[in-house]
Amino acid sequence: MKILTMLSKYQFIKSALLVLPLGLLSSFTFAQNNSASNPALSYPTKPIKFIVAFAPGGPADIIARLLGQKLGEAFAQAVVIENKAGAGGNIASLTVAKAPPDGYTVLVNTSSLAVNESLLKNPGFDAERDLVVASIVASSPNLLVSYPGLKAKTLQEVVAMGPEGHLNFGTAGAGTTPHLTAEYLLNVLAKVKATHIPFQGATPALQAAMAGQTELASVALPAGVELVKSGRVRGLAVTSAKRNTSLPDVPTLSESGYPGFVDYTWVGLFFPAKTPVEIIKKMNEQTAAVLKNPDFLSKLDAVGFEGVGGSPAQAHEYLRAELVKWAKVVKETGVRIE
Repeated sequence: MKILTMLSKYQFIKSALLVLPLGLLSSFTFAQNNSASNPALSYPTKPIKFIVAFAPGGPADIIARLLGQKLGEAFAQAVVIENKAGAGGNIASLTVAKAPPDGYTVLVNTSSLAVNESLLKNPGFDAERDLVVASIVASSPNLLVSYPGLKAKTLQEVVAMGPEGHLNFGTAGAGTTPHLTAEYLLNVLAKVKATHIPFQGATPALQAAMAGQTELASVALPAGVELVKSGRVRGLAVTSAKRNTSLPDVPTLSESGYPGFVDYTWVGLFFPAKTPVEIIKKMNEQTAAVLKNPDFLSKLDAVGFEGVGGSPAQAHEYLRAELVKWAKVVKETGVRIE
């Protein structure tokens, strides 16, 4: 009887030991199946591609490379940069809008995305319907500069000389926010007859102003900071709410007689519509973490940008406000691109 009792105990313990691994195996199998049915839970498991809407060296490209490096470290996956310039950023936007919504194709675009919605007769997509914004990463004001030999030394003096002579202003291209900023400021608010001269980038637009081929140039601030500091162009105004720390001597538009006129070139991250919410949230959270990194922030500051961040919902509300704002500017300026 005693031998049978001991045998029963032995069998019970043996059975329990066999059942325990099976239970753990069952949990592990469930987790694996759950992950397989919802890839967002394990995202990312392969390299992420950043489709940059403009050529190398511009604001979108600079931010994409700085952010991509940090996100690559955080995700333990490579972030590959692919520049798809053209049509004011529209080629890249269309590419991502049509990409699989799996989180591995990300659009890096600027405020041109909000502009193109109303500027182009047929952009080919709807910014709110076909794309979803994960984060507004950084922003920088635009900068209005003049030929250093120009008699007028302030924005007020430039406006005053408008009726006496026709003004030309150069930009990085038709439809960019610096272009529309200058159109709205000079032709709508100041009522100066100013002609837009589009160039293939901010550098040639600034070179034209340096040489006196155009009286003015309107560019994203980072492109003109060093030229203003060296006196090769004269800084007239920045479009931020307060003076920029990179150019503390250059007044704002509000200080120059146009209160409430604030404008920024921003850079954001966008996924194709129907991308899982979990993936958008992960990208947003990791980007927010990078925006707290002192090294990243100092690099942003060095190129004239400030970090923005915020939740996906806040980013979407910001985008919606920008779409409304630029639609109004496009309508009032009458600028259209077929």
